[in-house]
Amino acid sequence: MDVPQDLRQFNSLVQLIASLRGPSGCPWDREQTHESLREHLLEESYEVLEALDNADSAKLCSELGDLLLQVVLHAQVSKEVGGFDMGDVIESVSRKLIYRHPHVFSSGCGAKDADEVLVRWEELKKKERKDEDSMLDGVPKILPALAYSQSVQDRVARVGFDWSCDDAILDKLAEEIAEVKEVTAPHERAVEFGDVLFTLSNYARHQDIDLESALRESNHKFYRRFSYMEKLCCERKLNLSGMTPHEKNALWNEAKAAVD
Repeated sequence: MDVPQDLRQFNSLVQLIASLRGPSGCPWDREQTHESLREHLLEESYEVLEALDNADSAKLCSELGDLLLQVVLHAQVSKEVGGFDMGDVIESVSRKLIYRHPHVFSSGCGAKDADEVLVRWEELKKKERKDEDSMLDGVPKILPALAYSQSVQDRVARVGFDWSCDDAILDKLAEEIAEVKEVTAPHERAVEFGDVLFTLSNYARHQDIDLESALRESNHKFYRRFSYMEKLCCERKLNLSGMTPHEKNALWNEAKAAVD
């Protein structure tokens, strides 16, 4: 099987994937379908995010390549059954870029700042939607809940449905926390806690904080510090589960001082 000469060319990747899916290709690649590739697409997307969080340029380059592989694979699977191919995918996104950037590709239609661009995008999307469609229908419901909340809040803010100031959101947050304290039924408490998270998400959006990224970083920080606690226990022959709350807290503070 021939290997493309210039591996920096996009068409070389398309050719490689076609070969892997061909009669003399890889048994695993030939078996893949849109459905079987779902989990791999999701996994590769999260690995790209992790590389971004870690500011690891080399890892980001590699993971973006893995993500691109998934895109080309899906296009090849479709092509083999008479559906769209990679050219259709590229043409589709190119046409969308041109249509949604008239301030760049049409004369006399400039935008003064990013906020005006977002407003114009929403106007263009409105023209694409049917009258009965919601402007929120374009937000994938499969998104992680925190990311979905920020996305829908961002959409409605483009048409002016937003808080007037950050202090108003914090007041609402205090109100929602008070409601969590007041309810007694488990289901009601869960509902009220969801409102707390939704309000926190809104505040994060106003502060230009990506809530998913912020929470991932906190998760990673906790992992590093707790792992350090476990290491200290191993070195000192301590049983973490048998320690008093005061001893655990002292060990935690030691880990905080040692690990960022």
